[in-house]
Amino acid sequence: MWKIRIIALLFVALGVGLGSYLYITQDTTPFKLGLDLSGGSYLVYKADTTNVAQEEISDSMDALRDTIERRINAFGISEPNVTTETHTLGVEGSEERLVIELPGVTDIDDAIALIGQTPLLEFKSEASPEEVARIDVELQELLSASTEEDATLDITQLQALQDQRYVATALTGKYLEKSQLQFSQAGVQYGGDLQSRPIITLRFNKEGADLFEELTRENVGKTIAIYLDGILVSAPTVNTVISGGQAIIEGAFTLEEAKETVGRLNSGALPIPIELISTNTIGPTLGQDALDAGVYAGLAGLILVGLVLILWYRLPGLIAVIALGIYTAIMLWMFKSIPVTLTSAGITGFIISIGIAVDANILIFERMKEELKNGKNLYASVETGFKRAWASIRDANISSIISAVVLFWQGTALIKGFALTFGLGIMISMFTAVTVTRFLLLSLAKKEKKSSKIMRFLYQNGFNK
Repeated sequence: MWKIRIIALLFVALGVGLGSYLYITQDTTPFKLGLDLSGGSYLVYKADTTNVAQEEISDSMDALRDTIERRINAFGISEPNVTTETHTLGVEGSEERLVIELPGVTDIDDAIALIGQTPLLEFKSEASPEEVARIDVELQELLSASTEEDATLDITQLQALQDQRYVATALTGKYLEKSQLQFSQAGVQYGGDLQSRPIITLRFNKEGADLFEELTRENVGKTIAIYLDGILVSAPTVNTVISGGQAIIEGAFTLEEAKETVGRLNSGALPIPIELISTNTIGPTLGQDALDAGVYAGLAGLILVGLVLILWYRLPGLIAVIALGIYTAIMLWMFKSIPVTLTSAGITGFIISIGIAVDANILIFERMKEELKNGKNLYASVETGFKRAWASIRDANISSIISAVVLFWQGTALIKGFALTFGLGIMISMFTAVTVTRFLLLSLAKKEKKSSKIMRFLYQNGFNK
């Protein structure tokens, strides 16, 4: 009997200890809050996967996400959240999207600029000889027309014709490993002085090196166009097959432009193009209001549930409230230690899991009530009540856990926040309802046939309603 009471006291000590830890560290180690609670910018981009094979879309989106994360982390933004999702609602077929959350960045223009500074690096090969010949004829006609009196050169049309000369290949910035700034041996005039010209060297990973070698092998004697952000910066002629994964960009760069381009490439060249389709900004005041509302809702729910349990079940209800307090302390400690990013949806999942924890206690108490009516003593009623209620608690919670897993697996970022706190809450509630509450109740009961009149009155007065 003393062993049971010691375990019960340890559970209470656990709850008090975790509660004290949460209170002491509330300033030094705050909870990790999502964008809707802390304020910031929310950006949604549509990825252009037109030129990506179906079986490579998932890998390309993962590479895109990693690239954007590296770019954002370079600017020191605290806890950015970058996710990918396949959108099917309201579009024909499906659409790959990139969702970016930037806590603390409330200027939407700054947020867009952070993402926009990541360049798209593409390598393109010449089109078919017939297509190239046709384009050359049109280029000659366009240039000849521009030499006539009062004629102007249509730069847009000229650029369009140049772009038609090349077709996309599989080699993109996705395979870039490192970029460096170097200087060519051939000089160029700068302010009357002969100076070295800045060039950009590229080194690909193994897969990229194989693609580059194959690309140069297929285009010996032809040009390969290098595009940055859709702009042709270099079109060198391939004289021989290039192995080893080394390439050079020789554009009309100034030294500052070359440095900036190298920095942007090293922070991540986009493997596929993206287009901004949606933005949203949440101010810190609005986020704080949402956080306060969630905290007040949780506290109000706990207090109301506690009052109902105590008024209806008396001493067992009080024990259930203590168990709920321990449950809450464990959950909040897990949120801070894992850490879990708390959003409004996540707080909702946590509050709902509190209700499920109460359901388990009610099932147990009603079973105990039946055992007491059958003449069993308090200790036997507690033991038998828990055993008989366990099957119902187990089945109900397992079905809820399965739902949480499916939501987390298939849901968007918002739904995943709900599913995570909901699933964790259910698992911890099973522990507190079946273990903590049981030991607390047993510690106040006796194995003998006759229990004290006061204890029996408190139990029976709560159950005989």
